[in-house]
Amino acid sequence: MLRDFLLFALIANIVLSVDRGNFKTCSQSAFCQRNRKIQPGDSPYIAQLDTLTVDETHLSFNILNTKSNVFLQADVFSLEDRTVRLTVTELKPLKQRYVVTDSLAAEPKQKPIKVTAKSSKEVSAEFGENNRLIITSDPFHLDLYSNDELVISANARGLLNIEQLRLKKPQARNEEEVNKDNNEEAAESKEGDAENAEKAAEIDAALVEEKSSDVGDAAGEEGMWEEHFKSHRDSKPNGPSSVGLDFSFFNFQNVYGIPEHADDFSLKTTKSTDPYRLYNLDVFEYELYNPMALYGSIPVMVAHNEKHSLGIFWNNAAETWVDITSEAVDKNIVGKLIEFVRGSDEMPQMDVHFFSESGIVDVFFMMGPSPADFFRQYSTLTGTTPLPPLFSLGYHQSRWNYNDENDVAKVIAGFDENDIPMDVMWLDIEHTDGKRYFTWDEHKFPHPEEMLRNLSSTGRSMVVIVDPHLKQDDNFPVYKEASDAGYFIKDRDGKDYQGWCWPGNSMWPDFLRSDVQRWWAEKFHPSSYASSLPNVFVWNDMNEPSVFNGPEVTIHKDAKHGDGWENRDVHNLYGMLVQKATAEGLIRRFDETERFFVLGRSFFRRFAEIRRCMDR
Repeated sequence: MLRDFLLFALIANIVLSVDRGNFKTCSQSAFCQRNRKIQPGDSPYIAQLDTLTVDETHLSFNILNTKSNVFLQADVFSLEDRTVRLTVTELKPLKQRYVVTDSLAAEPKQKPIKVTAKSSKEVSAEFGENNRLIITSDPFHLDLYSNDELVISANARGLLNIEQLRLKKPQARNEEEVNKDNNEEAAESKEGDAENAEKAAEIDAALVEEKSSDVGDAAGEEGMWEEHFKSHRDSKPNGPSSVGLDFSFFNFQNVYGIPEHADDFSLKTTKSTDPYRLYNLDVFEYELYNPMALYGSIPVMVAHNEKHSLGIFWNNAAETWVDITSEAVDKNIVGKLIEFVRGSDEMPQMDVHFFSESGIVDVFFMMGPSPADFFRQYSTLTGTTPLPPLFSLGYHQSRWNYNDENDVAKVIAGFDENDIPMDVMWLDIEHTDGKRYFTWDEHKFPHPEEMLRNLSSTGRSMVVIVDPHLKQDDNFPVYKEASDAGYFIKDRDGKDYQGWCWPGNSMWPDFLRSDVQRWWAEKFHPSSYASSLPNVFVWNDMNEPSVFNGPEVTIHKDAKHGDGWENRDVHNLYGMLVQKATAEGLIRRFDETERFFVLGRSFFRRFAEIRRCMDR
């Protein structure tokens, strides 16, 4: 009996577990491996404090990478409510690097910063109330103090890494190829050609020497200029572009945050596992207690002890991994027992390492000191949560799938007959005409307005699904409009990006473009969305975006968005911007007088625009 039960449990676990082969691990991600290989210790980055410039609210200086001789620009801003912003990027990049702005409610308000001491080795400054910072030159690191107590340090372990954008150098031929070509050239050449063969050999030798001396350039190193995952190819025309930085939280034993992961509230150390991954993906039947990526990403982390609650917001929308280590937490049972017997005055410390595939280092330090202070500081940056409509606090009835209008009516009648409160009915993809969103199936739902009025007469609302993938069909007006206007994401070759989702062949509007957001918002007006009455609200599903035949069930990283940005730079923003445009559409539909309801699956942080109709 027990054997049968265990066999059943094993089979159930196999059937109901995620297919891990569809999703990358750190060992399959070139930039994750490169950043994880960096060892704590001597950092090559030196702050050139003789370049320091100071104005009323911020400090600016250069940082030199002594291994590559590449210069970086660092800026430290003092912001309102005991918050500090640090940005680090290339001083003269090959091309502009992506800076995330959609994550912020508004441009953060700057506050005075006062330099109190300055030398060639370090700079001290005061900001906010009872807070100060120290910038150390060699190696560069930034320490933040609360009431003269060191609480956070950036680059204390020396893991700062900015991979400079570059052009791919010619691949040097190996020695065997060079000798073969030279021998053939010499055999065939006459007297004057021998000199040319000698010059060719000198050029090859120079290329080999240049390649070996250029730190981190290695044009032939796997994953630097191109990556493959299963049958998918990811081109990288500017080569490696990752950024990373470590942070140490002093006198803390727990850190929290960086959703979405199906894990414990207090984040575990990753000494013996993959780092926590932030990369919005459609992960069907995900596993518990696993650091793998899920549907959404919010790169915010908070440390908490009895005296302080403080943390960081890593403002980067590219694929990101986060390592967490702690000598105190990582000690084995024997080590902890010996420490207990002997007694220890060692200060606990949580060390974290954020690294993203592209973009810049853009991090906000929120100094708390209370939990309420920290979350106020964070919401000041990214926006507060709006009050939801009252009906949304009630019971929602949803399943896949209601067959037709009669099925919906029977379910509602069942709730009434049994005197069970129910406020909202939900309709999934089958209510549409062939999975063409903003439509109704004329056979299954021939009288949508009557159905909606019947719901409204009993004080009920309806939520309908509107996914961002559009069925490729010239007879589908929404698709045709987007296609004619050039509103779709492009592939690496500049053609409309095409993939598979519920309708079959599909394309995805480029929500990184403000004109596309405005166009999408207009689709929710009753003049565009037939039979969309005031009690209709929206569910944005599959907005990671989910692409059934794409790498890791999502869009290719080298797909192109507005202004030429690669999906690699902006991926985690997409789902949030779908919701932003949808919310704006509902705001307009109500003439900015009613609260709205939009549920989405993918997220980056909450979007500030959702707050506007609450404030008006």
